[in-house]
Amino acid sequence: MSQPLEAFRNSLQIPELKQRIIFTLIMLAVYRLGAHVPTPGVDGAALADQVSKQGGGLLNLYDLFSGGAFSNATVFALGIMPYISASIIMSLLTAVIPTLEKLAKEGQEGQKKITEYTRYGTIGLCIVQAVGLAVILEGYNQAGTQIVAHPGWGFKLMCILSFTTGTAFIMWLGEQISEYGIGNGISLLIFISIVSRMPFAMARLFGMVRVGEVGIVEALVLVVLMVVVVAGAILLTTGQRRLPVQYPRQIKGRRITQGSRNYLPLRVNHAGVIPIIFASSILMLPHMVGGAINIPWVQTFFFDWFQVGGWMYNICDASLIIFFSYFYTAVTFNPIEVADNMKKHGGVIMGVRPGKATAEYLNRVMTRITLVGSFCLAGIAMLPNVVYSMFKVYDYDIASFFGGTSLLILVGVALDTVRQIEQHLIMRNYEGFMKGRPIRGRRG
Repeated sequence: MSQPLEAFRNSLQIPELKQRIIFTLIMLAVYRLGAHVPTPGVDGAALADQVSKQGGGLLNLYDLFSGGAFSNATVFALGIMPYISASIIMSLLTAVIPTLEKLAKEGQEGQKKITEYTRYGTIGLCIVQAVGLAVILEGYNQAGTQIVAHPGWGFKLMCILSFTTGTAFIMWLGEQISEYGIGNGISLLIFISIVSRMPFAMARLFGMVRVGEVGIVEALVLVVLMVVVVAGAILLTTGQRRLPVQYPRQIKGRRITQGSRNYLPLRVNHAGVIPIIFASSILMLPHMVGGAINIPWVQTFFFDWFQVGGWMYNICDASLIIFFSYFYTAVTFNPIEVADNMKKHGGVIMGVRPGKATAEYLNRVMTRITLVGSFCLAGIAMLPNVVYSMFKVYDYDIASFFGGTSLLILVGVALDTVRQIEQHLIMRNYEGFMKGRPIRGRRG
């Protein structure tokens, strides 16, 4: 226990790292304050009651990723998901449109242009989703729950302005954290949103145990399950397949470097939590489209078939997680480039010829370990349904902390942030969070 505390103390002794940590905490505090700014014309108490009555579904999923902003009817109700959806669309378009692909290869200037297009796409998605949410909120009025005081196009325009502005501000906060803080800004915003719901979920679980809805034994089993899933998520996130690479002796001027044997680490879950976040954000779109299109059969198709926790939703969620695991790995890991760099420095994988054969071998190994990683990700994402059915915990906030998307995001973002802090400490000759060695992946 003393080692992590000592590492935190060391992190505050480095001026640059201390400044980054304080800046990150301030930005996260601003984000949580903004999550309590109410949207005009919406009865927040009535909406929160409606969300709590819904055992699982879109509203609960929105509320989880927005940190309660949706159930409180605040300007941050859409959260950061429109930006993530726009990033997914832009990544797909970059892979198929030559002009965008050329921009991506132009370095920093091209990346700035793509980021600008992503921002425009975020605004467009915010408008569509804001209209969809406005229609959903007005629909509760017809069902007998008075949530919207003055429904109509005036309310829809107000929702577009409020929700779009809120998401644009969140997007700016995330970019500031990534540039001037520590860790990935967008991921940290989602992380703090999920963490903010944890005390309420635990309090509701204790309340269910107290009134007898959930037995004490079942509650203890849930806690043990959470510990096991967290340990499994850590193993999945840090797991690696290490390929032995032999480097020959080299002569540079008068200096002779001895041959060495190193390892090329290939992460089992190379994409991290990106596939989980991407899949969740995409599966929110059908409900938004169904809410924006006031046609009965269209709304029935999108709301009933893509109900959170339903069989169609689960199949699509698992399929998208597997797809984005491969997609993100293909975008970020280039076996040809890795093989060329190894050949340039004389590195050889034991038993594999350099060049094209090495690239094919790396591609084959990465494809196999990504298959294992993606299936494990999809399996953990489905765990809340097991909690629903086996333990009869019909509360999305509670079930989500015992497996599924939220738990994977918490583990993945926490490990990535701690790893970045540790890199700053090690560069300045301080010991990190793991005594004697940095946080590294496990052998696959």
